[in-house]
Amino acid sequence: MLFRKSGPLKGSITVPGDKSISHRCVMFGALAEGTTEVTNFLQGADCLSTIRCFRQLGIEITNDPTMDYVRIKGKGLHGLQRPKDILDVGNSGTTMRLLSGILCGQSFSSSMTGDASIQGRPMGRIMEPLALMGADIRSINNNNRAPLAINSRPEQLRNSERPYSSEQLYNSDQLSLFKQHRLKGIHYKSPVASAQIKSCVLLAGLYAEGETSVTEPSLSRNHTELMLSEFGANITSVGTTATIQPYPKLTGRKIHVPGDISSAAYFIAAGLLVPNSEILIKNVGINPTRDGILRVCRQMGADITLENIIDQGGEPVADLVVRHSELTATQIGGDIIPTLIDEIPVIAVLACFAKGTTVIRDAAELKVKESNRIDVMAGNLRRMGADVTPTEDGLIIHGGKPLHGASIESKADHRIAMSFAIASLLAEGETEIIGAECVDISYPKFYSDLKSLA
Repeated sequence: MLFRKSGPLKGSITVPGDKSISHRCVMFGALAEGTTEVTNFLQGADCLSTIRCFRQLGIEITNDPTMDYVRIKGKGLHGLQRPKDILDVGNSGTTMRLLSGILCGQSFSSSMTGDASIQGRPMGRIMEPLALMGADIRSINNNNRAPLAINSRPEQLRNSERPYSSEQLYNSDQLSLFKQHRLKGIHYKSPVASAQIKSCVLLAGLYAEGETSVTEPSLSRNHTELMLSEFGANITSVGTTATIQPYPKLTGRKIHVPGDISSAAYFIAAGLLVPNSEILIKNVGINPTRDGILRVCRQMGADITLENIIDQGGEPVADLVVRHSELTATQIGGDIIPTLIDEIPVIAVLACFAKGTTVIRDAAELKVKESNRIDVMAGNLRRMGADVTPTEDGLIIHGGKPLHGASIESKADHRIAMSFAIASLLAEGETEIIGAECVDISYPKFYSDLKSLA
């Protein structure tokens, strides 16, 4: 796909629903009693993978993509059924890791795989805590990567095709058997701040004996904690430790998903960088565990105003007004990194146009995303003429060098493709993004929305 330099960007836009929250709506709705209705659901490929997996697990899900509306008929904690085939999560690491925690608490065996990218991403980081809880989870290829096999140990339960509601299980002879083999609650100290690891362990904790807690080195996004609490779970957070009590009765809810700040980030960057631009981005989630991009942009001198701030089910939401700004370099590292880890590629683009040298550190997690985002960003920005040096845990970017068009390798990484679509708006000449269609993973209408502002 070809891109060229842009004139001023004007107008308003509404970005799709938050990807992290959309995933969790389906998962928690499936484990709840009753119906969960979701509006502004993200119709990206990753979230559709979550829907597909839970349908295989026996959950009735209605999806109306024309209205971004999803209805999940939950069956309770013990209502999932043994899938007939291997579960395929596509490109979704969130689906793979969170669903692993849920499946380890079930009375049946299952297995999961994904695309080539997923099969290259580390899964040992969830397998370790789940094994400590007593789960039988293994890498089929013995490389701590997908595909994964999750085995239910109680033979009587494993051979049963019948799903059990909470009430049936609690009042049946199956209960004593299930208790004997259920997971054990642990206090897990995660070596990295990762919402996927934390959520995986907490979800397994729904099925554990005793409470389960996770302590992180710094606080990662807390959508799991907020939403599980809204569904009725007994979950508390103190500092960087989240603790959940087992066997709650979750109840279906109506949820409106706020706009994804990770998707808004590209329009924030475009509005700040393209001269004489002013963009209104409506209904954006500004959860403090996700708003690092706003804080960094303000450090760089960005003109961003928040309007109409409201609370939607524990998630703060606002409209963002973004105006062209002269940016200065900044230092990015430490506890702010988990709040903007997905936005670092587009922050790197911002840094190319900022006065001075921007240093991004403590972001080694970028190496194990859909691509090695440190190397891919550095390589592609250099092709456009930027002065960028990759490091072990980040990037050093000397701003102010004019960019020119180039052939960009997206590496099938949606955040790489969208970041370079923004960089192309400031580059002289023509930019080609190879594999640009990968934006369908999180933002299928990205290019048409961007074009609407030109």
